[in-house]
Amino acid sequence: MTLLKRCLLLLCFSLALSASLIIETINQSHAVGFVNYLTIAGENTDRSPLNDNSGGANVNRLGGFGSDFYYDRYENVYYGVADRGPGGGTIGYDTRVQKFSLEVNPRTGKISKFKLLKTILFKKPDGTNFNGFSPDLDPENGNPSLQGRSLDPEGFVVSPKGNFYVSDEYGPSIYEFSPKGIFIRAFQTPDNLLPRDNQGNFNFATGPALTSDPIVSGRQGNRGFEGLTISPNGKKLFAILQDPLINEGQDNQGNSSGSYSRNLRLVEFDTATGRSPVQYIYQLESVEDINSRVPNAPFKLSSQGSNIGVSAVTAVNDHKLLVLERDNRGFGVGDTTGGNPPVSTKRIYKIDLRGATNVSNISLTNTNDLPSDVQPVSKSSSPLIDIAATLQANGQIVPEKIESLAIGPKLANGSYAVIVGTDNDFSVTQNNSGTQFDVCTGGTLLPIDSGCPEGESLISSYIYSFKVSPKEL
Repeated sequence: MTLLKRCLLLLCFSLALSASLIIETINQSHAVGFVNYLTIAGENTDRSPLNDNSGGANVNRLGGFGSDFYYDRYENVYYGVADRGPGGGTIGYDTRVQKFSLEVNPRTGKISKFKLLKTILFKKPDGTNFNGFSPDLDPENGNPSLQGRSLDPEGFVVSPKGNFYVSDEYGPSIYEFSPKGIFIRAFQTPDNLLPRDNQGNFNFATGPALTSDPIVSGRQGNRGFEGLTISPNGKKLFAILQDPLINEGQDNQGNSSGSYSRNLRLVEFDTATGRSPVQYIYQLESVEDINSRVPNAPFKLSSQGSNIGVSAVTAVNDHKLLVLERDNRGFGVGDTTGGNPPVSTKRIYKIDLRGATNVSNISLTNTNDLPSDVQPVSKSSSPLIDIAATLQANGQIVPEKIESLAIGPKLANGSYAVIVGTDNDFSVTQNNSGTQFDVCTGGTLLPIDSGCPEGESLISSYIYSFKVSPKEL
């Protein structure tokens, strides 16, 4: 009965959006609007039993959980997945997802009363925890050609059965876990996405082995599956890379370089078989258009497919999706003043997969252009939500890592609360030798877990609510 109710609720969500397109009468000028935001202090700890709940950046600091959000309509709860941890892959961290609740005003969409309900660690069937180590730095593995138990979670959804699907940057991989966080299976990653060196060997590293044995094909380093979403009927997963494949693009000297390309891959998976029948091309906004908004601090051409990328994706139905694009600028551990250099893009676009070409067997090696017979996914010419411009217009700072996106509850007038969140990187940075430091809001760097000076605090996480008419979705 529980499974049936969950499936019916997900189906009703999709049908409700379709029906609302007919009956919606909201004025166009009020179709999308910023509502409010919550601040989650960087000093908060999660509910994991590690270290007797005494805290610690590498233990149970409530940070990074905005790498992706998922709204579970059946339970009316949210999940926020944390990435590989504060060490950036150089220090062990038991990867996890945070389950939390929000109160959403049914009339206005205003969010309040954030409450952390549970911290769920990702585990192997033998009870050992997955960790955030880069595969070449994991003491139990130390081999860049094997992933081992290294996991960098970036996307998260819940299946109709209640199981978790998690997208990983290291592979890139898709994993299925039980509701208790126990590993069930790995999906089959398409061969062209897997990172290989010039000898054809796998190199999943983001640590030293990434540069000593550089990858020449597959996903760029630390640019794997950044976003994940599920169709309302639970039959399809859509995973999106953060940036183009390393070999799919061309630099100014004619060499392969994905950092010069706009063309990244959106990959469809069949949840029954765990295989991918289709790959699509999603095109990032051009660096020229992005630079037109920051003419005094333009991005280099090599930033097109590296400093600009996708952070999240969420499904409206089985062919319409929302995609979150962002640059690498804004308030965060690298810029505690927020605005130097100026932010150019934090935007949510609408896309439609219908009519797009299946590029599973098409290579874009050494080109920034699409072949004439390849049709990318259709993309709205203007953003559904220009997050950066909206926050600036409301006098708010713009965080660097706006990374999570979920379509939340339906409101009384038929609109939906769209929930967006940030990854605060655990308010930690590292030097070249791997020594960690807390980052305080005044720019002060202190030994980790030592506390910030008076008047400063650790960098917070933020959760935003936008009210969106269903006809806009």
